[in-house]
Amino acid sequence: MKVWAVIPARFGSTRFAGKVLAKDTGKFLIQHTWEQACLAKLPDKVIIAADDERIAAAAKSFGAECILTSPAHKSGTDRIAEAVADMDVDIVLNVQADEPEIEPGNIDLLAQLLIEAQNLKLETQNCGMATLAAEFENSEQVKDPNIVKVVVDSDNFAIYFSRSVIPYDRAAGGAGKTANYLRHLGIYAYRKEFLLKITALPQSGLEKIERLEQLRAIENGFPILVGKVEHTCDGIDTPQQYAEFVKRHKK
Repeated sequence: MKVWAVIPARFGSTRFAGKVLAKDTGKFLIQHTWEQACLAKLPDKVIIAADDERIAAAAKSFGAECILTSPAHKSGTDRIAEAVADMDVDIVLNVQADEPEIEPGNIDLLAQLLIEAQNLKLETQNCGMATLAAEFENSEQVKDPNIVKVVVDSDNFAIYFSRSVIPYDRAAGGAGKTANYLRHLGIYAYRKEFLLKITALPQSGLEKIERLEQLRAIENGFPILVGKVEHTCDGIDTPQQYAEFVKRHKK
């Protein structure tokens, strides 16, 4: 079974233009992410799917394979689907370009979710998509709309994802005990055939409202298996967050 990790990268960014090529550490931001993904054991290959020649040139400079895709894609998943459409691969991992501190072990765990479901003929064998979640550190994170929450059922399938506090603790007037909440990590695993299927569907209503692409699967009735991990890392969305990462890296 062939497993690829694909890092979708676009040059434009509303809050931090050109962030994937920021280089205050001496390495491109996307290079840090690529190097972390390369430390994972299960992916046979790690590639970058980019929308701009400048990203492709940067990737070449540090030895990464890069595929140029259309700049018109609305999501990283759509970009990945174009990159692997004609490739011989079974499981595709979507690793966000702006997560330079991603844990390689988490990448492996995510891949293992779909591999085991296929090989062991479990009830989950027809599941085409998986993702990860972790516990929150404090209630302020639970209340933060920039941090996505996920609710799962007893079999660890996602019920819903939201920027809002879910579940809503009525007795507490919103966010209750931190242990009752799960933080969604923006990394996904897809069986290739499912990836091509889901990206061929139009954006769903909930997806547009919450601006969460995984809701397209939920709204169309496709299960998403959720694995739970301990280690989390924040992505880089703003120049301030990048500056903090640079400080941590230099230490």
